[in-house]
Amino acid sequence: MRVALLIPTRNASAHLDHLLPALKAQTHLPERILVVDSSSSDDTVQRFREFGAQVEIIPVAQFNHGGTRRWASQQVDADILLFLTQDAIPATPETFANLIAELESDPLTGMAYGRQLPHPGAGILAAQSRYFNYPTQSRIKSLQDAPQLGIKTCFSSDSFSAYRRSALDGVGGFPDDVIGSEDAYMAARMLLGGYHVRYAASACVEHSHEYRLLEEFRRYFDIGVFYGRERWIAQTFGSARGEGKRYLLAELRALHEAGDWYLIPEALLRTGLKLLGYRLGHLERHLPRRLKRHLGMFSNYWT
Repeated sequence: MRVALLIPTRNASAHLDHLLPALKAQTHLPERILVVDSSSSDDTVQRFREFGAQVEIIPVAQFNHGGTRRWASQQVDADILLFLTQDAIPATPETFANLIAELESDPLTGMAYGRQLPHPGAGILAAQSRYFNYPTQSRIKSLQDAPQLGIKTCFSSDSFSAYRRSALDGVGGFPDDVIGSEDAYMAARMLLGGYHVRYAASACVEHSHEYRLLEEFRRYFDIGVFYGRERWIAQTFGSARGEGKRYLLAELRALHEAGDWYLIPEALLRTGLKLLGYRLGHLERHLPRRLKRHLGMFSNYWT
């Protein structure tokens, strides 16, 4: 199976001291590496070209989470498309090999996504997010899991994922224009197309975020915009079924066990900001475009 690695970048230099050695150490590093760079102002392009990658530069305003991945996937001739973001660092030399192996283990699996571990030194709230969403056991999800999992059936992540080309083409490829959450979009399309979505716990990357409070709000505004515009996903798979409550309880339990009681007010505030951001995003059609540019993280989407 021919494999291509695709990496969207924008001023990635701060991550490359860790990312490039981790790529070089992979036991299964694809020969074809395509970097799609959104006009970085640092040395991202130079360093990737020196590494041996093909780098294509696009204007910042042209980047779209779905459209850019769709374009990138059309530039390579491969049976498996491996996607990685610039801040997702392979945790072991077998990371790529394990993800590809888990994808290939089931002929009906159309896409697979790996396990995300917190970056070294990550705060307890950032780390808990990884532990909650990325457990230690692999799992195959199909459309039949929707009554139990609800919209969580579509949970995935393009920070580190692999797509079977035939399945990707079979469901129409990446969407041309989404504000984000293109991974959930593709997982939903795969499931409706009769394919399976696999969570590959054996394939690990280090990937976590230390979001500020306002960033948390803005991130969930964008998520709300996505699900508000793609209402067919919730109509088909159902709601989150109390996932937010379970997540908060897991956070509070982790803080209790660590003795970090002083962070409980922050955890509660973050939950409130996520909910507010999501609901505002879901109603974005009633908001002026100028305001939406300031509410979300992906301001270029509204240009």
